[in-house]
Amino acid sequence: MPNISNRAQHMPPSPVRKLVPFALKAKQKGIKVYHLNIGQPDIETPETALNALKNIDLKVLEYALSEGNLEYRKALTEYYHSLGFEDLTTDNFIVTNGGSEALNFAISTLCDDGDEVIIPEPYYANYNGFTSTFNVHVVAVPSTIDTGFALPPIEEFEKKITKKTRAIVICNPGNPTGYLYTREELQKLADIAVKHDIVIISDEVYREYVYDGKQQISMLAFPELAENCIIIDSESKRYSMCGVRIGCMITRSKVIHDAAMLFAQARLSPVLLGQIAATAAHQNDGAYIRAVREEYTHRRNVLVDLLNAIPGVICPKPKGAFYCVAELPVDDTEKFAQWLLETYSNHNETIMVAPAGGFYSNPELGKKQVRIAYVLKEEDLRRSAAILKDALEKYKLEFNL
Repeated sequence: MPNISNRAQHMPPSPVRKLVPFALKAKQKGIKVYHLNIGQPDIETPETALNALKNIDLKVLEYALSEGNLEYRKALTEYYHSLGFEDLTTDNFIVTNGGSEALNFAISTLCDDGDEVIIPEPYYANYNGFTSTFNVHVVAVPSTIDTGFALPPIEEFEKKITKKTRAIVICNPGNPTGYLYTREELQKLADIAVKHDIVIISDEVYREYVYDGKQQISMLAFPELAENCIIIDSESKRYSMCGVRIGCMITRSKVIHDAAMLFAQARLSPVLLGQIAATAAHQNDGAYIRAVREEYTHRRNVLVDLLNAIPGVICPKPKGAFYCVAELPVDDTEKFAQWLLETYSNHNETIMVAPAGGFYSNPELGKKQVRIAYVLKEEDLRRSAAILKDALEKYKLEFNL
């Protein structure tokens, strides 16, 4: 048998996908599974993007530029100008194979083995995977469900800064919580980054999907962070095109940009076809995003109200993205989620949720919580909530809770 690296042995499993084998077995038994576990929208991709792929007139599907093809970077520049960041040029963007690669570039550019990044938790579970790959340690600052997962006191961040700290990573609006940071909270983070000369890595892939008349504030809005900020962006959720695998890393810092370009060149190029689709998607006049935002707002309201009506369930109303974290009246949501797929069904139907332990550095903090994605149509969300209510009642009886 070949030896497996320590890096591979310590790579954390995805809390979103590790229950997939149980879901597949349930489906093989003829059970319908409502997927609340993964942020794969059922919203249709813009027609402009689909038509661009259908009408490709190329004789050779060649390498793209390592930094991304100019036409797409121009589209990104125009998009960011529309957000008010008119100083950005095509040279501020490195196009990546999804937001995931942008995060990998950011971490590998800033960190050496044994360095640290501070992250408020719960956080996007793959941050664990990205940091583990480079032997970088996550130093977590816990937020709590009773505050709706608001930013913890800034003093808690400062306590955790050491000589090995290279960055603070945030997701705004947040995955898994849907929390939307206020300008005051972001200003505190900007101040601490400047004070300690560390970088803010701001994952802003859900920027468009904020609700109740609120607006996402980018870390680009803080000019004092010109040399201390990296933005992570992606087309996956903006235009419901997760499969094109196109994202980008944005920075005003030439030092960071030039260093990251070395990694971009080493992986050759971002996906050509994805850039063609993404460029076309940006031709939309905003009507697409407004309509999708309205749909997600409705889905959020339906689902969160239904969840909070279930005895023992606590679910803060998210202000952005399309996720919520709910606390359930069970002993262990990992066990409960597996039971839903292995043992339980309601009229030959069940649900799949993501246990929240994997979104924390200490899984015990999320032991009674799940992340739910409201990416299904209203009818399916209502049915899923009814299934959850029934399942909780039966689970309590079966395990004497």
